[in-house]
Order: sequence, then C-alpha cells, then structure tokens
Amino acid sequence: MLNERRRSVLSALVDEYITSVQPVGSKVLVQRYGLGCSPATVRSELAALEETGYVFQPHVSAGRIPTDSGYRAYVDDVVGSSPAGLAQVDAVQVRRHYETVERELGEMLHETSAVLSRLTSYVAVVVAPTFRRARIRRVTLVPLAPRRALVVVVTDTGQVADRAIEFDADVTSDQLMAVETYLSQMLDGAVEAAAHAARERIAAMSGREAAIALRALHVVLDCLAEADTDRVMTGGVSALLTHPEFSDPATVRPLLTLLEDGLSMLKVISDVMRTDDVEVRIGHENPSVELGRTSFVGARYGDDDLGGVIGVIGPTRMDYRRAVSAVRTVSDTLSEVLGS
Repeated sequence: MLNERRRSVLSALVDEYITSVQPVGSKVLVQRYGLGCSPATVRSELAALEETGYVFQPHVSAGRIPTDSGYRAYVDDVVGSSPAGLAQVDAVQVRRHYETVERELGEMLHETSAVLSRLTSYVAVVVAPTFRRARIRRVTLVPLAPRRALVVVVTDTGQVADRAIEFDADVTSDQLMAVETYLSQMLDGAVEAAAHAARERIAAMSGREAAIALRALHVVLDCLAEADTDRVMTGGVSALLTHPEFSDPATVRPLLTLLEDGLSMLKVISDVMRTDDVEVRIGHENPSVELGRTSFVGARYGDDDLGGVIGVIGPTRMDYRRAVSAVRTVSDTLSEVLGS
C-alpha cells in the first residue's frame, strides 16, 4: 500500500507524463503540482516508488516514467475515487446526439465508434450484440434477377443482415412473396436454434415453394452466422499514429493487424460482458501480446442477453480520467436508447 504522500507523487508524475511524454523530474513535480514538500523529499519518494516497481528511470540522468503497475495504482486510486474526466458540455452533446438518432442499430454502432474516438483521440472498438441470441423479426426476399434474390434478415434489436441467393431455376415474384410471407410467419420471434428446427421441418416438405423456402432458410442461417463473426467495429484507427509510442511502423503494425481481425478482437474483449462497471486493462494485463503496449478501457451496454461492448484502445500513457468517463457516458446513454 502507498502512503498518502507517495500516492500524491505518483499521481502527479502520471499526470505530467501523460501530458509531456517526457521522463519527469522532482523539480517539475514540486513546481507544478503543489506537493507541499521539497525536491529532495520528492526524489526520495520517487526512489521508493522505483524500488517497488511503480516507476522506472530510462537513463541515469533522466526523470522517471510510470510502469504498468504505476498506471494501475493511479487508475485504482485517482480514477476510482474521482471519475470525472469528461467535460459537462461533452456529456450533454453525447446525450443530444443519441436523442436525434433514428437509424438501424448497425449504423448507430458505427456512429458510436466515431463518437468515442472523437471524445478520446484513441481507437474506438464497438462490439454489436450477438445475432445468435437476437430474435428474428422479419425476413424479406427482394428479386434481383429471374434466378437471383436478396435475403434480408431483421432482428428485434434492429440489426440487419443480408446476402444474395442463387436459385437453380427461375423464380417468380409471386413465389418469392409467398415464401417471404411463410418464412416471416414461421420465424417471427425465433432465435437461431428455432430457425435450425424450422429448416428440418421444411426439408421434409415437397413442392417448388418448399424448395425455395429451404434454400432461403439456408441463407438466413448463413446471414446470422456471418453477422455474428463480424460484430467488431473500429473507429479512429489513424488516431494511433498521432501518439509518439506508435510512430515506428514496426511497433504499430501488429496492433493494426489485430484491429482488422474481428474474431481475434472479439476473443480479446468479450469477457468485458461479465463486468458490471468500466473495465481498465493496462499493458501486460491485456490477454494479447499485440496490446502489450496499450491500455483498453471498455464497458458493456444493453442487457445481459442482447448487449455488446464499447471501449477505447490507446497507449498506456492514456488520459484515464477522460477515457473512463467517456466510455461510461456513452455506454450508459447507448443502453438508455436501446432500452427505450
């Protein structure tokens, strides 16, 4: 446990390093942060913090830099006890933005990634609710050509998935309409498991329309499966390049590769769904080596069955107060909008 003075010194050092990106010395801390003690005393506290692994000195003549453990103590102490970090005007703008949004869920979540990145200047990550638990609200078949149609699946969460379908013979508009009506009635309120059961029943039927319905239902299930593996959206990836920690292409390339891999990202952050508040992972606390030089701040939104995750990824030298406040504000507001 850190005593009061040591916590104050560590907090000041982290705040200064977040701003300056330079090793911090004792004189700077005394001059700028009103610690109420001499530079010699601060040097002694910094030495103690270094011995216990909270800071390190990159060069003999340089100041100190926080370690992952130092950031962790800072987040648990300062951010936990004083969560305010987002200006009131920003919080109001977030709420007003969602009050005016009248779009389907996918577009709303894409906008959410843009909002989060704009608020924090970090990469925003948004995970849509799983299609596998959503209930089908409507199936639409749109004719494209005599042997081609578009299957559109709409869920009760407002998610939309679509995919083109090819038939082995011409299909009339009347046949498509009849199959659309049949599937919509059969699948109304159904989850993926019920759709699989419906496919077995249709497979036992005969006739041209039953064959069309079976082919369409295969595509409906494919839509659900594909959409469920493509649930991760990112925004503001270029924001990484504005931070000096990622100026080296060799350093940032593995992280960019991870961000482009939706399935890998889903595995990395999916357990945030089990947390009740904002989750902060710092450096080596992340389960992926690609995130070893970054911090992730995330939270879930929505209810347990039909919720998702939002978060931001930035350098460990992150403005944690603002990041935590922004994630919490957007998560709470998005949950309210989806629940209304």
